[in-house]
Amino acid sequence: MFLDIAIELVVGFLSLLVVLKVLGKIQFSQVTPFDFITAMVMGNLVGDAIFSVKAGIKEIIFSVVIWGILIYLVEFTTQKSILLRKFFEGTPSILINKGEIIYKQLKKNNIDLNQLQQLMRKQGYFSIYEAEYVILERDGQISIAPKFQYQLPTTQDLQIPPKKVALSYAIIMDGKVQMQNLTLAGLDENWLLNQLKQHNVDNYSEVFFGEWQQNRGLLISKYK
Repeated sequence: MFLDIAIELVVGFLSLLVVLKVLGKIQFSQVTPFDFITAMVMGNLVGDAIFSVKAGIKEIIFSVVIWGILIYLVEFTTQKSILLRKFFEGTPSILINKGEIIYKQLKKNNIDLNQLQQLMRKQGYFSIYEAEYVILERDGQISIAPKFQYQLPTTQDLQIPPKKVALSYAIIMDGKVQMQNLTLAGLDENWLLNQLKQHNVDNYSEVFFGEWQQNRGLLISKYK
């Protein structure tokens, strides 16, 4: 019995993993109410199939595949139709407009003032009146456009000359060289070994994390 459950768990896990891979990363980065329901149902499908006497491996795979196809069809149609997109994913709501709190929108979205304050504090704004616009996004997060006096100055405002933006590369992680990142950075292993010697490091295994950026060179953190 335990062996059967273990096998069904593995099959269910792999089936869900394949379906989620096919659906894409967007399913994780933008969780809408529809996505949340989808995840719950898929989990229940596998759970019920595992502990059901009548359900076997074929039933698990069949359930996950059919549900995955339905999700894919919904995602495909929402990309093609704006109306269906609004229906399944919802639309953003303006909670604060030109500095004024829109009570009707708060009530419509079941948000009270304490929740609004909490969401704004997470964005770094500790007063409702610091915001010119607050938009409730489809995934339940808020976007804030602060009033002019609360906006952070930009480099253009401060008249700072532009500088080239350089990408950082994780060269060493957990004592192992990330060869792909090293190549992308246009570097090689001989260069890395010479750099490590300058930090009094003889072996990669001594380095917990190493990052390289063109503007600042190699920075490392050793195991302590």
